[in-house]
Amino acid sequence: MRYKKMRAAVMTGLGRIEIVEQPIPEPERNEALVRVECVGICGSDLHYFESGQLGVRIVKPPFILGHEACGIVERVGPDVTNVKEGDRVALEPGRACGACDFCKKGLYNLCAGVTFFGSPPTDGVFREYVAHDAALCFPLPKDISAIEGAMVEPLAVGLYAALRSGARLGITAAVTGAGCIGLMSMMALRAMGVTNIYITDIEQKRLDKALSLGATEAVNARGRDAAEAILELTGQAGVDLVIETAGAEISTVQAIRMTKKGAIIMLVGQSPDGLLTLPVTNAIAKELTFLTIFRYRHAYPPAIEAVANGAVNVRDVVTNIYPFGDIQYAFEQSLHDKANIVKSVIKISQ
Repeated sequence: MRYKKMRAAVMTGLGRIEIVEQPIPEPERNEALVRVECVGICGSDLHYFESGQLGVRIVKPPFILGHEACGIVERVGPDVTNVKEGDRVALEPGRACGACDFCKKGLYNLCAGVTFFGSPPTDGVFREYVAHDAALCFPLPKDISAIEGAMVEPLAVGLYAALRSGARLGITAAVTGAGCIGLMSMMALRAMGVTNIYITDIEQKRLDKALSLGATEAVNARGRDAAEAILELTGQAGVDLVIETAGAEISTVQAIRMTKKGAIIMLVGQSPDGLLTLPVTNAIAKELTFLTIFRYRHAYPPAIEAVANGAVNVRDVVTNIYPFGDIQYAFEQSLHDKANIVKSVIKISQ
């Protein structure tokens, strides 16, 4: 390799990211060295940037954020057979141990030893090069762009939520929260045959984006009771499924109210402190089923297929693209201008 140094965006303190030089990593026998092209800014990145923690996970600077990555394979270790130099790949960010009971059962996202890009203490991918387990580097069809490749990771979340919820043709669904994960969940539901999908948020531009991507109706919950609105839209019947992506107490309570009896509520969003007070008696009276997801498993291949065949339009979720040198500004804008920014992507390299 011509150069032995790379640029990396390091979080050096709360609200502060600096670009520094670091050595380019050497791939192990089973790894690929990937030149990172694009990385999405996730809501978890913004939590870490602003407050230094998300739930029990605490950032101790210096630290590199980022886990939604796509890049080009530059070199591979001698044991690698699934990717080759020049392949554009989406990087699944979580490495499981492969030996515990969960891993042996295929439930690798529940592995206690999993390490995940950009989740303390594992550095993330806001850097020019990363060495990663080649088994977690998924080759992309040639017509999938680098930006779309970076969006495979949030799509995997939404797709896994939809799959685990048992979504199917004929049900009526609602998605609370029209951020990136909400939009990905909504499009995943559509790809699985759900045609009546309502979405709620407090930012009108996000709701307009949802409508452009296929939502049936969008409800602005700023100054309006979203549950009452959904009940009105469904003739007081309610919905069969709610995917809750906002991670807020109010939207989770509304999810309970807007459902039919016997419905399913899929909890995806995480509140910063992890605490919610819910009307459990109402949920019991409706005999609701609560499901949760932790990231995803086995979701990258179907997510890539959904993008490749046009079933899901991940490109139009992205509203803002920034060069690597503007990453500090990009984080500040993404944090403070949520009324206009749905999804930001950093272009690390061309």
